[in-house]
Amino acid sequence: MKIRSIITAGLYVIRLSFSLFTLWVTLGWKVRKTRKAFEKQLIRQGMTKKDAKRLSTQYSKLKDEMMSMLKGSIFGSR
Repeated sequence: MKIRSIITAGLYVIRLSFSLFTLWVTLGWKVRKTRKAFEKQLIRQGMTKKDAKRLSTQYSKLKDEMMSMLKGSIFGSR
C-alpha cells in the first residue's frame, strides 16, 4: 500500500513539473514575440529604436516577476 502511494505521488510530481516547464517555455516564447511586435509598432509610429527597446523590456520584467512569484509560492519564501 505504501509503495503504491509513493508511486502515485511521484507521477503527480512529474506531471506537475512537466506542466510548469511547459508554462515557462510558452510564456517565454509569447513574451519574446510580444516584445518584438511592440517594438516594431512603436518604431512605425516614429519612436526611436533605443526608446522602443527600453519600453519593451517591461514585458520581460513582468514575466520575470510572475515566474519569481510562482517559484516563491511553490518552493516557499526563504
